[in-house]
Amino acid sequence: MYYHKVQYYETDKMGITHHSNYVRWMEEARIDFMEKLGYGYDRLEAEGIISPVVSLSCDYKKSTTYPDVIGIEVKVVEFKGLKLLLEYIMTNQAGDQVFTATSTHCFLNENGRIIRISKDKPEFYEAINKGN
Repeated sequence: MYYHKVQYYETDKMGITHHSNYVRWMEEARIDFMEKLGYGYDRLEAEGIISPVVSLSCDYKKSTTYPDVIGIEVKVVEFKGLKLLLEYIMTNQAGDQVFTATSTHCFLNENGRIIRISKDKPEFYEAINKGN
């Protein structure tokens, strides 16, 4: 679980977290998730792999405000080595879901070509599937 404290500057004039920040928090939680697997983005990039976002789907359930602390759970929904589908569940301190989302990622080599992680980086493939 990753935790993010809503910052004052992340809110709008009404005192509610601006919707664009949730996507940033997804990225923070995803980076934390990957680092805990031992494959942070710095390591992947050093090994010649980048992982762009291919798609996002978001559902806003309940407003958050400063200074809420949001728990963000990241789960692997599907990964067969080509595309990685992640799910994000954000909850407030009361345990209420405030936001759910999914993101899909692919993996590219330094030439911008799609690579199959299960074949090209089997140890990374195993780490993701064990972290599930």
